[in-house]
Amino acid sequence: MDYRALKELVRQGEGTHLEFKLKSNHPERIIREIVAFANTEGGKLLIGIGDDKSIQGLKHVDEDEYLLERAIERYCTPQIDYRMERVALTNERDVLVITVPESDRKPHYVDDPVNDFRRAYVRVDDKAVQASKEVREIMKGETAERNVRFTYGDKEQTLMRHLDDNQTITVDLFARIANIPRKMASRTLVLLVLANVLEVHPNEVVDQFTSRTG
Repeated sequence: MDYRALKELVRQGEGTHLEFKLKSNHPERIIREIVAFANTEGGKLLIGIGDDKSIQGLKHVDEDEYLLERAIERYCTPQIDYRMERVALTNERDVLVITVPESDRKPHYVDDPVNDFRRAYVRVDDKAVQASKEVREIMKGETAERNVRFTYGDKEQTLMRHLDDNQTITVDLFARIANIPRKMASRTLVLLVLANVLEVHPNEVVDQFTSRTG
């Protein structure tokens, strides 16, 4: 990537496939973004760019690149494919561009065994959001390409009637209106997403499920 292409990317602003970080002194945050990109639709992480789109660059890019490579190797499970490149600025600074493709080995986790910390993230708009149990199970099912079968029974009819009137539903609400255990509600919604009947919309607070359109 050259400087002109970098400026064009920065002009677009942060979004589903693009994240800015000014510095690399919080590698755990950068790892979180890399995992989220791999678990969603891929993206680019530009390090040396401010939230205000200022292109400031990194002064000690060799050190930053080394530390980030080590952090990605150490904390991403399973390992993530990525490409790291430098874009030179005119002030003897560089911007690091990390390109992460969508993975075919989802879900990926930020894994820190020392602090007993293991979490998956997905990209929602311009944020990395912690993946719920349901989203993780959906990713596992999609990766395994399971041939999903389900019985269209009373609880499914209750679910679809609710979606006809209300558009969205959560696991807890489904469990309540269908009078079933939460675990069963969770499992049913996951299966219906894998069967392409429903869509899941990850959220920082609570995931929403909707009927699949189109």
